[in-house]
Amino acid sequence: MVVVIDGPYGVLVLLGVLGAGLVAGVFCGFSTFVMRGLASLPPAQGVAAMNAINRAALTPAFMLVFAGSAVVCAMIAVVTFVVWPDAGKAELLLGSGLYLFGSFGLTAMANVPRNEALARLEPGTPEAVSYWPVYVREWTLWNHVRTVASAAAAVAYVLALS
Repeated sequence: MVVVIDGPYGVLVLLGVLGAGLVAGVFCGFSTFVMRGLASLPPAQGVAAMNAINRAALTPAFMLVFAGSAVVCAMIAVVTFVVWPDAGKAELLLGSGLYLFGSFGLTAMANVPRNEALARLEPGTPEAVSYWPVYVREWTLWNHVRTVASAAAAVAYVLALS
């Protein structure tokens, strides 16, 4: 059975696809080359560069896409529970859960605390030098998970539309 999601609900799901896909792309860039490039720098330079990136990431444009996508995904979940029929429901709820927990929630629980710990360190100190490889390894691992969760959320939404 083909589900037709149109009107405002269809627009909402399309926004979910777009938002989750854009965030997956940002995270994928970090997982595939940004973190490798930063890890190749001397620790003091890597720490300074990552701290600068973390500060720069807090722009309205990125936060609109990242946090706005979380709002859209939450709205999709609520509307799915209230209005949509059984067909497509699993994909919509899966997409919302993947983004809300696997991307947005994981960022708050795993990546942001590591960013905050890194920000408290002076780049050239022995503490920063010893923490840097741990940070890169752990942050990148969790970023891989965020990448997959965001991409899978976008795919789940697309499947709900097809």
